[in-house]
Amino acid sequence: MVDLPDFDLRRTPTEPPDADLPRDRPVGLWIAIGAVGLAIGAASYYAFLWKPRPAPAVSGTATSPTRVTEPLPALGGKADSIAIPPLDASDSVVRTLVQALSESPAVMAWLPTNGLIRNFTVVVANIADGVTPAKLLKVLKPAAAFRVVERGGTYVDPRSYDRYNGIADAVASIDPAGAAKLYATLKPRIEDAHRDLAASSESFDRTLERAIVALLDTPNVDSPPRLRPKGIGYGYVDDRLEDLTPAQKQLLRMGPRNVRIIKARLRAIALALGIPPSHLPR
Repeated sequence: MVDLPDFDLRRTPTEPPDADLPRDRPVGLWIAIGAVGLAIGAASYYAFLWKPRPAPAVSGTATSPTRVTEPLPALGGKADSIAIPPLDASDSVVRTLVQALSESPAVMAWLPTNGLIRNFTVVVANIADGVTPAKLLKVLKPAAAFRVVERGGTYVDPRSYDRYNGIADAVASIDPAGAAKLYATLKPRIEDAHRDLAASSESFDRTLERAIVALLDTPNVDSPPRLRPKGIGYGYVDDRLEDLTPAQKQLLRMGPRNVRIIKARLRAIALALGIPPSHLPR
């Protein structure tokens, strides 16, 4: 689990045993609708968008392996009638719109970030491809060090999860309908930023859907997982966890309380965006 930069599972042998629990750093809207995030997050999903359903068999006739496909919906619904400036001049408008979405101090603290739409687009694309967006979200790095406890083996110290409570609470403060409308309003500039990436011909709608599915596919782990030394940090003893993508691992490290909060709000946002329930992990 040395998929750097992973901020959490780094060994800190000089850490004082009674260090204060950390202050949370600002979080972007990204965590809500792409890491949307958290933190956040977040998979057997690389190529997963949706699965075609078999056509119903007609009685008395031979069945065919041909499958019918659902049309892929445009996400976001109806946009506000707002003139969005060109991409590189859009930050002030984005800040104004986001302020109406959440009163979370963490979200408000994030707003001074520059290049909001470009950063959002790259973060979502990273998560959709399983890559942790940590390099782009350095403001999310916890103020305190990662902790472990020894109990007949090395385990994650549950106190490490508390570092992310503010991020999860910020995600929980996002209004799903408002997030969907904001996405629809900003989509022309988001698509501009996505084209600039020149990564694929896939629409950003589909990239966003893959990112959300990836985070929702992160397992819930109620007990602190056991760790083993790996490189300059730790790896999971459980191969099921060790085989997760870096983006999923980053979400998992936020702890069971925060993972559930983030996934619940992401699911609500996904539905508000217009992603069919059948496309989402159960």
